[in-house]
Amino acid sequence: MSNGAHSASVARQGPPAAAEYLHIGGELAGQRIDNFLLTRLKGVPRSHLYRVLRRGEVRVNKGRVRPSYRLREGDLVRVPPLRVGEAPPEVQPSQGELTRLRQAILFEDDRLIAVDKPAGLAVHGGSGLSYGVIEAMRRLRPDLGDLELVHRLDRETSGCLLLAKRRSALRALHAALRASEVDKRYLALLVGRLPRREVAVDVPLRKNLLRSGERVVRVDPVEGKPARSVFRRLRQIGDLSLVEVELLTGRTHQIRVHAAHLGTPIAGDDKYGDAAANRRLRAVGLKRLFLHAAALTIPREGRPLRIEAPLPGELAVVLAALDAEQGLTALQSRKGQQSANERR
Repeated sequence: MSNGAHSASVARQGPPAAAEYLHIGGELAGQRIDNFLLTRLKGVPRSHLYRVLRRGEVRVNKGRVRPSYRLREGDLVRVPPLRVGEAPPEVQPSQGELTRLRQAILFEDDRLIAVDKPAGLAVHGGSGLSYGVIEAMRRLRPDLGDLELVHRLDRETSGCLLLAKRRSALRALHAALRASEVDKRYLALLVGRLPRREVAVDVPLRKNLLRSGERVVRVDPVEGKPARSVFRRLRQIGDLSLVEVELLTGRTHQIRVHAAHLGTPIAGDDKYGDAAANRRLRAVGLKRLFLHAAALTIPREGRPLRIEAPLPGELAVVLAALDAEQGLTALQSRKGQQSANERR
């Protein structure tokens, strides 16, 4: 056995073979099981890999695992016999999309890459998506054989996303995330006014699945996992609040659910938001969730590294339109007051 998996590719054509058992070495520790299979089972359709994971045909240490399970050194992975089949080729990112992603690189060194993820692009494929940032980046940078996501962003959230080039960097950054040593700051536009300039939210959250398969997150003080966010008001624009959000934990949809819990949902949020306010904001150009991962600060030798992603142009245009609308409202109010004074 080698220090990694027993075989680089276990996809086969022809009659099914016996299941294969792969021992995981230290260099593979920390990698998600779905990414491990996608990398090593070349030619097997992505949808089929997720199907065998859901069915429990892939086993780790004789037990079922979710696609998000992270491998540990010493794990024994059972891979069922799989055939390549006649599935049509999966959709690949276009050259234009790859160019856009290359231009979105915010920082790169020998250990990591930081990308300014565009809204609407998932971080990885699956659940009906052929590819996401990680698959596109692997295609863009085939020289980086160990490229992995360090963390995740919602599909509709833009901004700073970290990818590790090495397993050692991935493990170090995951340890920093667990120890709350990574500072994550977001910009969001809220519908409503915060009760104070700074509001800390410490409300447990629990993931649920609706009958349709849609994932939602609910506040659940009993079965929820700890979730903490801090909202700081930057500007008040009429009945809207531009805020900075400090994310102290990293639960799914955390900022969106915490904002809605405060009674100030994020503008453009079609899952947890205010439908009437969203319709009104579409008139000034808001066509997406107004949530942007603006900055990350990570520990490293010497001094911490801060990475920033500028506010996307489509969100800056919305703020400018709202400011203009507020200015017009203020001007009309002053004129109305002036006319009233003149009539007295």
